[in-house]
Amino acid sequence: MTAEHQRLKVNSEKQIPLEQWGPYLSERQWGTVREDYGAFGDAWGYLPFDQSHFRAYRWGEDGLAGISDYFQNLCFAVALWNGNDKILKERLYGVGNYDGNHGEDVKELYYYQDNIPTHYYMEYLYKYPQNEFPYEDLLHTNRTRSKQEPEYEILDTGVFNKDEYFDVKVTYAKQSRTDIYIKIAITNRGAKAAPVTVMPTLWFYNRWVFTPDEPRPVIKTVNKTTVSATHHRLGNYYFYYQAPNDALFTENETNFNKLNGTTATSPFTKDAFHDAVIKGTNREKLRNKKEGTKFAPVYELNLKAGETKIIYCRLSNKADDKPFAIGFENVFAIRKEEADDFYKAILPNDISEDLKNIQRKALAGLLWSKQYYHFDVERWLTTSDGITPVNTGKQNGRNNDWTHLKNQDVIAMPDKWEYPWYAAWDLAFHCISLAMVDVVFAKHQLQLIMREWYMKPDGQLPAYEWNFSDVNPPVQAWAAMEIYRIEKETYGEGDIVFLKRVFQKLLINFTWWINRKDRNGNNIFEGGFLGLDNIGVFNRSHHFANEMQLEQADGTSWMGMYALNMMDMALEIAKHDVAFEDSATKFFEHFVLISESLNSHSLWNDEDKFFYDTLCIAGADPISLRIQSIVGLTSLFAVSTINKEVFERLQDFKKRVNWFESYRKKNNRYWPNEEKSDGDDILISLVQKERLIFLLNRLLHEDEFLSEGGIRALSKYHKDNPYSVTVDGVQYTIQYDPGDSTSNLFGGNSNWRGPVWMPINYLIIRSLRKYGEFYGDQLQVECPVGSGKMMNLVDVSKVLTERVVSLFKKENDSSRKSYGTYNWFYQKPGNEDLVLFYEYFHGDNGAGLGASHQTGWTSLVADLIGGKEVPNEEWKDGTHLELTSEEE
Repeated sequence: MTAEHQRLKVNSEKQIPLEQWGPYLSERQWGTVREDYGAFGDAWGYLPFDQSHFRAYRWGEDGLAGISDYFQNLCFAVALWNGNDKILKERLYGVGNYDGNHGEDVKELYYYQDNIPTHYYMEYLYKYPQNEFPYEDLLHTNRTRSKQEPEYEILDTGVFNKDEYFDVKVTYAKQSRTDIYIKIAITNRGAKAAPVTVMPTLWFYNRWVFTPDEPRPVIKTVNKTTVSATHHRLGNYYFYYQAPNDALFTENETNFNKLNGTTATSPFTKDAFHDAVIKGTNREKLRNKKEGTKFAPVYELNLKAGETKIIYCRLSNKADDKPFAIGFENVFAIRKEEADDFYKAILPNDISEDLKNIQRKALAGLLWSKQYYHFDVERWLTTSDGITPVNTGKQNGRNNDWTHLKNQDVIAMPDKWEYPWYAAWDLAFHCISLAMVDVVFAKHQLQLIMREWYMKPDGQLPAYEWNFSDVNPPVQAWAAMEIYRIEKETYGEGDIVFLKRVFQKLLINFTWWINRKDRNGNNIFEGGFLGLDNIGVFNRSHHFANEMQLEQADGTSWMGMYALNMMDMALEIAKHDVAFEDSATKFFEHFVLISESLNSHSLWNDEDKFFYDTLCIAGADPISLRIQSIVGLTSLFAVSTINKEVFERLQDFKKRVNWFESYRKKNNRYWPNEEKSDGDDILISLVQKERLIFLLNRLLHEDEFLSEGGIRALSKYHKDNPYSVTVDGVQYTIQYDPGDSTSNLFGGNSNWRGPVWMPINYLIIRSLRKYGEFYGDQLQVECPVGSGKMMNLVDVSKVLTERVVSLFKKENDSSRKSYGTYNWFYQKPGNEDLVLFYEYFHGDNGAGLGASHQTGWTSLVADLIGGKEVPNEEWKDGTHLELTSEEE
């Protein structure tokens, strides 16, 4: 029971899933849907980066290496100036969707170094150029590059080539829940002395403009090294800081003069620090101002080559005459040791130091990705932001039928810059990794998306703010069972009440799927793009003419998996509450019907031995869209085993299953794959054993799905064999595209036409292990195909795990596949242990692509490293694993 475990235990007993203070500050509030009050749904154009420093936000705040309380009343972050830039570095820079040749992308170097669930210890590293930040170069070059060219990153600009930059390491150590010490360590990595201005900044989220009846918060001077921050909800806080060169106040309010030319009525605006520090404009006025809603002490440093200087601050609800008493620095060492103890207790010790580093960094990144999210759709539609009047364009546009949605919570985001908004299926994967470190918060997060202020009254779950009505794969039931499994394996007991709560809500959602996405009532499901963006030859969310319908292999498979997961959940609950036995029967029978539709209709192509989407056209033969992609592999995910003990305890379930099987077989009706082991355990799956082998022959072929870094989203077969189809006189074509997206579908910033994606690989690995545990050596396949190596499916899952983990592992020359052409930077002294967790990975060479801080679902690598799939004995020294069968 480490110190962190003790804190988590207290929180659990008090039913507190969240600490009051944490890394809840977004890294991008500009360019989001919730800040868009325009008439045309142009979120990127309505509030671009260029205006972010002088426009007050409506629905939240952002900053660099920042924290806030869980209602984001009060925020803290670091601002920097290198003496050359035209603006302060208050927030991370990136190109918007229209400016990047592959959509939006952050253009900075920053790293989530450490974090624990209660945030009593956190580390964040930012690398700040000493020369002028290449804003114009990054913007212009990315605008002019084509879709066939790679993104132009900050490491391409040359600004880091000579190591002329600062390492800015921000460390937080809590003395208590409401008493936080802050250490800002700035290191000159260059060969020459260089100046830098550091501004630890405290400010209030601007609610007062929209709630004039509530008291306005205020930050006031107490003495030369202390200010107080008073908020009618948060209470009183004190911000202590070491003696600075200057101290400035302003207001967190829009500069309308810069926005639209309105005559300035006050020098005290959100961007006042920029002009004061860089140009000297109104600096005396800001210095003489003794209160406001935004405050920063100013430290003007000059660092010699290799020198480190440290600035200490403290944010506390306690008045203290000696805020930095002798020995106060020890709190950082103590909390760091507690963090080390916590991870030693929960992570495996019998793996290499590199794997330990990867695992811990993945979990730290996931914890840093917690973000305060505020969005009241009804208020957003019916009020103004003080700049643009209420307009019919917005009222009749995006999300206008989601007025019930009133979100104000801390949520684990996919990526706090590229995706600073929740996504329903991403969040389900986040919760699995979260359960490794904080199962209470993981359960809270999964249930949150199903609460009344999220789920639509008809049962639909919100997809994401760009279009809440989009449909994501229904993985919540599967995630609930994974969380339950992790908790039971860790603590010896699972949370049945949690399963009950999830089950009741998902009953409503399952019904929504049946009523809305099974158009013909034949258990063949649609769903549109289903989170896979450009996986189809055309946009699968496109509404075809009435005489056309797209029957989706993955939509149907996801629903088969959903039904099976709900059956598993009902069976587990029924062991404790027999009232759920009937529900288990209901979902088992529904699974049988879905399995029949998937296997007996036109979705299976017997010539190719693969599942495909089918385009049905009235009066014509169905068109099988013969694209070998993960759309056809989702059928592998629906697999479960029922223990003999379950049948003995739940006799009604046993009788109904036996009767249903007898009835269907007697009447020559389809019966799904059902096999009994020697111990009478039963395997139930969507895919018959024969078809499973056919699918694995493609899955494990290196010229098709299997890459060095895992399973590709689209088969490499389509590199030389593009697929085309003509619909309504328009020809559509798809081919293997292993890197960045070359299409504009869904913004063009994600690509499912060849790269490796972590969540899909995780699902495949977990499913194959389940098959393998049942079949054992009775089912062996060649892996890789053509190698002559035969192995069971548990060993196959280990091979796939190794390949996925190899994306992050150091090679013999200290390079990592994921860093691709940028390994030259990460092989430098001091950078060797920095790890980024990309959104997806190149299908041929494993280079990281898309969002660079996707320690949302890419953090699943932590579970793979720590899970049963990892052959730990072979990885102790970090060497490459070669699995061979006993026969060999």
